[in-house]
Amino acid sequence: MSKVLAELKYSAEHEWVATDGSGPSMIGVSAVAADALGDIVYVDLPEVGSMVTAGETCGEIESTKSVSDLYSPVTGEVTEINDAVVDNPAVINDDPYGAGWLFKVAVESEGPLLSAEDYAAANGGEL
Repeated sequence: MSKVLAELKYSAEHEWVATDGSGPSMIGVSAVAADALGDIVYVDLPEVGSMVTAGETCGEIESTKSVSDLYSPVTGEVTEINDAVVDNPAVINDDPYGAGWLFKVAVESEGPLLSAEDYAAANGGEL
């Protein structure tokens, strides 16, 4: 089973949101998604300074199996992207909740998000 971190919130489209209340929220894809995709070989992220809207596409993730849209779980301005995952997308498979984070957003509002418990139950993840 894929790991689901209890301290994060999740979208139905498999993105996670980490919010500490002191700055921009960090966005990534869950281990459930990374495991389902297989070996990730390319990632297209939104540009710094662009606006993303909760529930709308904002990029792509390509694996050896398929190409999947990346959806923003929040609405706001992109403040930073993780250049390390652009240069080496396999980091997402290796550490989806750590070094494999994708981008940060100055959040104006959140889309419909699931608790870790609800996300794990719906997607076969393990807390």
